Amino acid sequence: MCGIVGYIGNDNSIPILLEGLKRLEYRGYDSAGISYIKDGIGEVIKRQGKVSALTEAVERENISAPIGIGHTRWATHGVPNEINAHPHYNREKSLFLIHNGIIENYLSIKAGLVKEGYEFFTDTDTEVLVNLIDRYIKKKNLSLFQAVRYALNEVEGTYGIAVLSIAEPDKIVVAKNGSPLVIGIGDQENFIASDVNALVSHTKQVVYLEDNEMAVIYKDRFVAKTISDERIEKEIHEITVDADEITKGGFPHFMLKEIMEQPESVRNSMRGRLILDEGLIKLGGLLGYEQRIANSNRIIISACGTSWHAALVAEYMIEEFCGIPVEVEYASEFRYRHPVIRKDDTIIFISQSGETLDTLAALKEAKRRGALVMGVCNVVGSSIARASETGVYIHAGPEIGVASTKAFTSQLIVMALITVLIARNRQMSQIEGVELTKAISELPEKIQEILELNDQIEKIAEVYKNASNFLYLGRGYNFPVALEGALKLKEISYIHAEGYPAAEMKHGPIALIDDNMPAVFVAPNDPTYEKIISNIMEVKARNGKVIAIACNGDSKIDDMVDHVIKIPTTHRMLTPILTVIPLQLLAYHIAVKKGLNVDQPRNLAKSVTVE
Repeated sequence: MCGIVGYIGNDNSIPILLEGLKRLEYRGYDSAGISYIKDGIGEVIKRQGKVSALTEAVERENISAPIGIGHTRWATHGVPNEINAHPHYNREKSLFLIHNGIIENYLSIKAGLVKEGYEFFTDTDTEVLVNLIDRYIKKKNLSLFQAVRYALNEVEGTYGIAVLSIAEPDKIVVAKNGSPLVIGIGDQENFIASDVNALVSHTKQVVYLEDNEMAVIYKDRFVAKTISDERIEKEIHEITVDADEITKGGFPHFMLKEIMEQPESVRNSMRGRLILDEGLIKLGGLLGYEQRIANSNRIIISACGTSWHAALVAEYMIEEFCGIPVEVEYASEFRYRHPVIRKDDTIIFISQSGETLDTLAALKEAKRRGALVMGVCNVVGSSIARASETGVYIHAGPEIGVASTKAFTSQLIVMALITVLIARNRQMSQIEGVELTKAISELPEKIQEILELNDQIEKIAEVYKNASNFLYLGRGYNFPVALEGALKLKEISYIHAEGYPAAEMKHGPIALIDDNMPAVFVAPNDPTYEKIISNIMEVKARNGKVIAIACNGDSKIDDMVDHVIKIPTTHRMLTPILTVIPLQLLAYHIAVKKGLNVDQPRNLAKSVTVE
């Protein structure tokens, strides 16, 4: 949440800041702003709303400055407006600060500053931090770096910050605790950002700051230290993301592009990892840990949102084929409820961004207690990936649309690979391993076949675009798909939707059924099929409208439902990877037909880096 970008060098910082903010807008789009220093004068320009509003305001000024910072906001403290937008500054407009995170003890700090004569004009916690830094500069006669360091030792909470000072116009001071921050290395120029996506047009070399680390960024170098003022050496990493990967590529929305990329993204998730003739899986990130994982007394999977739905599917996979008890936890609850964690547990943390704050905090707690900690992430070099003892990248490629699509199916692919890897180290035979690996390898073509139903699904969306409520129902492996389908519709169309195990319908939700309430049934040819058919009949008996996701060749269901979307058959463990795709398209088309911004739905941001 919130996007941070900064530049120092010989070029004009302004277009670089604006380009970076546009690339980071999926992290927050309530308001945006920049601050820059030129000829000893510091200025701030900020606007409520999208980065485009800021761009219009900035371009009218025809500004050129060699140093600047920018921010796109997802509101936490204070409503989205121009006053609360970042950057924030002190009374003299000599200090400028942008911030991602939450200062939890800001009220007590603010009270102390008010007693000393400081005035506040916003509702944000960030304004408190910039004035606290100002106080240390004035009262202690400290340098910018030392003032920031002293201030951060006083605050509680999370932050990724960047600070400018007119008194020291040759540097940007940055710091991180809980919110991501990366330094981009150039030739006589350096960059900062909360996400490498903001940097890909300018550099491939980056340095990741860890928690409780700071840095002073000059145009020709950077100096990294701990918050306790100890000098540290940082490793430079090479990023592989290309600028073309984070453009729409001719599609009207990132979400549609990412849905349509799924044949390739799932192929990338399995590439080089299948040994088909032996029914084996090769995962380099788990090398040396295979037996430790296979001998786990218990596996816990922790995640948030869509990743939590992937974890639920993985629970079915691992328990059925590996015979290991699995528990699935919301990361936001896991860290606070004093869970029982043992040293022979393996705990898997799933996160698209690898920066989800709740998941990262849960990981650190599990690691502290001695369990084996495994990360399943999309973003290479992300905080969760770096903090994990072992793990697997899903290699889905950049996902810009706030509503996750291709990352979900790639997470399922990787969890299927992990399942086969564990099972082959336990009781799974080579014959069964060959069957599963072959089925996995066939998925890209089957996904492409489903995507060719896009026009049919759009027509169904036209029928139901004005519905007020939806019910999504599935059983077994496809109960989590019902949850995910409902979430996608809620996220981007703002239609109330609920996902349930189909058998639970009779325990309450069936009371909602009438001729205005569409029910979406996930009904592949698996062991639960006959039970699902019975549930469909119960809905139809009450005049409910039914949309079914069924398999090719299933003619039995045709006369029972109002609409049916037919998909290819696959191994029962892998059906969620196929059944979810029509639900992604259905949600997308309904939202588009309602005239909504599917890539930037209200109140949501792509990466949740605050609690």
